[in-house]
Amino acid sequence: MSMPIETVTYARVRTFEMPRGAGRMALITLDNDKDHTRPTTFGPEGLMNLKAALESIKATPDLAAVAVTGKPFIFAVGADLSGTAHVTQRSQILEFARLGHDVLRMFGELGIPSFAFINGAAMGGGTEVALQCDYRTLSSSAAAMSLPEVSLGLVPGWGGAYLLPRLIGPERALEIIISNPLAQNKQLKPKDALRLGVVDIVLEAADFLERSIDWAAQIITGVITIDRPAPDISSWAHIVDAATGMLDARLHGATPAPYRALELVRAAAERDRSTAFAAEDEALADLVMGDDFRASMYSFDLIQRRAKKPVGAPDKDLARPIRKVGIVGAGLMASQLALLFARKLQVPVVMTDLDQARVDKGLAFVSQDVSAQVDKKRMTPDKAARITSLVSGTTSLDEFAQADFVIEAVFEELDVKRQVFARLEDVIRPDCIVATNTSSLSVAAMAEGLKHPERVVGFHFFNPVGVMPLLEIARTAQTDDATMATAFATGKALGKSCVLVKDSPAFVVNRLLTRFMGEITAAMDEGTDPLVADRAMEPLGLPMTPFFLLQLVGPAVAFHVSETLHSAFPERFPVSDNLRRLVEAGKRGLWTWDADGVQALDPEVAALITQGTSPSSAEQIRIRTLDALADEVRRMLDEGVVAEPQDIDLCMLLGAGWPLWLGGITPYLDRSGASERVTGRRFLPPGVASLPG
Repeated sequence: MSMPIETVTYARVRTFEMPRGAGRMALITLDNDKDHTRPTTFGPEGLMNLKAALESIKATPDLAAVAVTGKPFIFAVGADLSGTAHVTQRSQILEFARLGHDVLRMFGELGIPSFAFINGAAMGGGTEVALQCDYRTLSSSAAAMSLPEVSLGLVPGWGGAYLLPRLIGPERALEIIISNPLAQNKQLKPKDALRLGVVDIVLEAADFLERSIDWAAQIITGVITIDRPAPDISSWAHIVDAATGMLDARLHGATPAPYRALELVRAAAERDRSTAFAAEDEALADLVMGDDFRASMYSFDLIQRRAKKPVGAPDKDLARPIRKVGIVGAGLMASQLALLFARKLQVPVVMTDLDQARVDKGLAFVSQDVSAQVDKKRMTPDKAARITSLVSGTTSLDEFAQADFVIEAVFEELDVKRQVFARLEDVIRPDCIVATNTSSLSVAAMAEGLKHPERVVGFHFFNPVGVMPLLEIARTAQTDDATMATAFATGKALGKSCVLVKDSPAFVVNRLLTRFMGEITAAMDEGTDPLVADRAMEPLGLPMTPFFLLQLVGPAVAFHVSETLHSAFPERFPVSDNLRRLVEAGKRGLWTWDADGVQALDPEVAALITQGTSPSSAEQIRIRTLDALADEVRRMLDEGVVAEPQDIDLCMLLGAGWPLWLGGITPYLDRSGASERVTGRRFLPPGVASLPG
């Protein structure tokens, strides 16, 4: 068996006398000497190294226990998947899966108690190493613990789908195996892992290893006993049935991995260990050879690599330091920006607005948000006080005289933004960066008539600002390299993944979502039942339906963006009269929900909209919408809105929440046939985000 790429993990063993007269312990430390920057993973050679360590322990007489821990801050993060793109035979993956099971299960078959001392991040196969042990301690500073495989189009393949439900019951196990990965890959904090029963105890980080060894000695000598009630088998099937129903409601069968995981958890109630592990092997081999996994790995690579080294970003050495930030506006978006800049940059931030009441409201938002973080134990009172003290407010632009970076977040109206920029230029220094948070307007048009248009840049955040990871940075023809370098450096410091976009209508995400929404809305306008139109895209497994997204962002915002794009591209972006009526009537969306959660068209909305007599089926709408997206993506690439299709995919993953298994948007358009149907060619070569050939 061979996996072409592997960072080798070493398993070093030392033995010593435990305290309390508990006997000798063999301690395995997992490490990776060849590349200290990478987390510890397991490829075939790494697994063989671990096997050799375990066999040496098995041959060592008079051992009372075995334990495994990791290098500083990292326990282990699972299988080394870097070589899977080169795998062409299912048998290769099947053999690798079996090897993993054969090695890891040795922890439970040595005839002596086994302990996992989880000193840092444990994900995927790393968590499964711990589950194969009899007992588990966890450091209070461990950054994350999870079984994220479902988010990558896989299943926990080295025992997790069997061992975890047997340990904590199917309901809690499914939260970790399915719900958390689908919720933007949510990680367990130490307190969560303890609450759910995944670990036996959480110990302080300062002397974690010493405390873990002492705790293990108390287990061995009988001072401490662990009581683990057996899961209730009688309710097992009912719990999995309920989870299947919820998964159907969310994904509608869009991707196979969560369903395979459910099957494995269901069978764990009755199967023995060897049969269950063999089923995991088969599931893993099937899924690795599927397009969803290939697309997921493509997505993961974009997020881990391309997002961290944005294409087209100037030399970072050109960036200017940011010591003070000004924010024009004190509304919801501006207040979120103020909080983000203060938290991440730790520099003074000044908000300004038309009157003191608006300013006070913005400052109150910052104060309330910080206080809520303290209440939730996510922030210390001292840190909260520092952040709050950094944010101030005024009704005068004079406070911006010493600012290094000013961003406007006022009403999305070109003339208003032009006036703001003109007033700013009379106050700020010539080298101060001027940014706009516009979602759809021309950045160049805002800079017209300024003395220094070269320092104006688009800086488009997504709402909620503190959560959404994408930042679209728009460059005009006049924006200079120093401004762009500062923009990218600032975006990185804010914790955002930055993508360079051309100064064009609605940039990437809003342009594609508006074209997407326009086709769905047009189908409704033509006579399709709104519920049919809204659910037509369910086979993609998107995080929300189009009209639910409309309800979230608000019809007024969506309508404004559609007007902007209609002005630029009237033949492709019509303005819906029905959407206009919703905005004029002040409606927040189409739907209402009764006490039982049943969704229905709002009667007031039904009275407002007018429909034609040419309804479409869900399949017709889906094909029509995918074709429209393929057309728009090709036009955007031809226009140079971004450098490559990968940047469009990254934007949709991080700015629109598209699932990893879709690979963004271009791999899905390729797989669905829309790319070739509309443009005559694929966006990506075969094998990049799908099976070769």
